[in-house]
Amino acid sequence: MILWHNPRCSKSRQALALIESHGHRPKIRAYLHDAPSEDEIRGVLASLRLAPIGMMRRSEKRFAELGLSAQSEPDTLIAAMAENPILIERPILIVGSRAAIGRPVENLLPLLTD
Repeated sequence: MILWHNPRCSKSRQALALIESHGHRPKIRAYLHDAPSEDEIRGVLASLRLAPIGMMRRSEKRFAELGLSAQSEPDTLIAAMAENPILIERPILIVGSRAAIGRPVENLLPLLTD
């Protein structure tokens, strides 16, 4: 169980509290400091069953600065997330081959109760 976590984000802190309240101690990945590779991002996208745009924080200033949009090529979006991890939506919980974005944090419950 791995949590891609930003301790400065209230949703990320809520997610960690929820996970811990279910008796789990996830491995914390401070993804802003330990940026995932493009291959890791692809793997998480497959687990999430999302297109790259679905895992991105489109309201981040950097998204606009890079000229990204929902119409950008998937490989471009993945590269942008690897180079600018602030663009990755958070928190993301990964359990085996499954993953969920904790927005809202209740999205994580199926991974905690199975």
